[in-house]
Amino acid sequence: MTELLIKTFIKDHEDTQKAEVRSAYAFLSGAVGICVNVLLFLSKIVIGLLTGAVSVIADAFNNLSDVASSVITVIGMKLAEQPADKEHPFGHGRIEYLTALCTSVMVLCVGFMLLFSSVKKIFIPEELSFSVVPFLILCLSILGKAFLSAFNTKLGHAIRSNTLLAAAADSRSDMLATGAAVLALLIYRFTGFNLDGIAGAAVSCYVIKTGLDIAKDTLVPIIGASASEEDYGELVDFVESYDRVLGTHDLIVHNYGPGKDFATIHVEISNDMSLDEAHVLLDGIEKDVYKRFGIVLVTHADPLDVHDERAAKVRELLSEIISRESSGELGFHDVRIINAANGGLNAVFDLVIPWNYDREDTEKLKERIKKELQKKDPGITPVITVEHGF
Repeated sequence: MTELLIKTFIKDHEDTQKAEVRSAYAFLSGAVGICVNVLLFLSKIVIGLLTGAVSVIADAFNNLSDVASSVITVIGMKLAEQPADKEHPFGHGRIEYLTALCTSVMVLCVGFMLLFSSVKKIFIPEELSFSVVPFLILCLSILGKAFLSAFNTKLGHAIRSNTLLAAAADSRSDMLATGAAVLALLIYRFTGFNLDGIAGAAVSCYVIKTGLDIAKDTLVPIIGASASEEDYGELVDFVESYDRVLGTHDLIVHNYGPGKDFATIHVEISNDMSLDEAHVLLDGIEKDVYKRFGIVLVTHADPLDVHDERAAKVRELLSEIISRESSGELGFHDVRIINAANGGLNAVFDLVIPWNYDREDTEKLKERIKKELQKKDPGITPVITVEHGF
């Protein structure tokens, strides 16, 4: 069904990098969500009034809020796909994250309202009534929410949209809420125990957790998250695959919305290369990265003296020391041997440390590395600049 809807209503549905295609996905998600949730609201509000089940009535208004959520999704995605302009040179993609944040707020509001009414029903229970037809309609509504969850999950992954994935998570919480209402009615039918309030309270806790999870997943890219290890490694490997690239470091990725990534990276090259040669190499890398990953990359050339045997020896010694200090958490780069003011030689390099190192840990580590290097090569004075990896 999902594939049929996508192929029927979205032109060029496979080209998910296009703004108009992403907007079409969002509109399809919103339109389907509105239709399904309006039908569910109307059926549940009638059932809730007939049976007196607070969990059913609360679930009905949850569906009504989902209608508003679908409208917000469409509007937010449309705004997010606006092209870059003078005031927003990186585009408007982060509006999509704000849209998902709005969804999380709505989910949290529904969760707390359901919790309040459910706790009240625990202390002041109302009589329930069981009827086969309303019961079956509730079961069908579970199927409807299951479809919406799967539908929005597929669309969300297709266009890498936090907003649509948030809508999918919302549908899953709705599915559980309705399932709890069905379970409460079944227990009442066969045992006479009224667990409506308890079931509603349990579901409300799950709905609240879902809202918090959506908010967390949305706030991370807004605040500024690092690239995933997989994406980081793939991009580094791609750049380092070029013949004249000796290494890379300081890759920083900035995200301005789904599919809108900008990055900078330091590329180590031989200082034998002319400025023109370095420009041709790095310019080609930037263009190839955009073609391969869709990332706007800016490169910084770090020239290395490949003929400096002493610098090569320091790099070798540093590799040995760091391999003993940690299991891949430490790193170094930009090793240079330069003349010191006192007539000696300085071994200048950057030391990359984990984020959990405090000032004391860092200073102790620097001292250990300095002593080890000077023990192996007394003629040099290590000059260490400490930084965190991005």
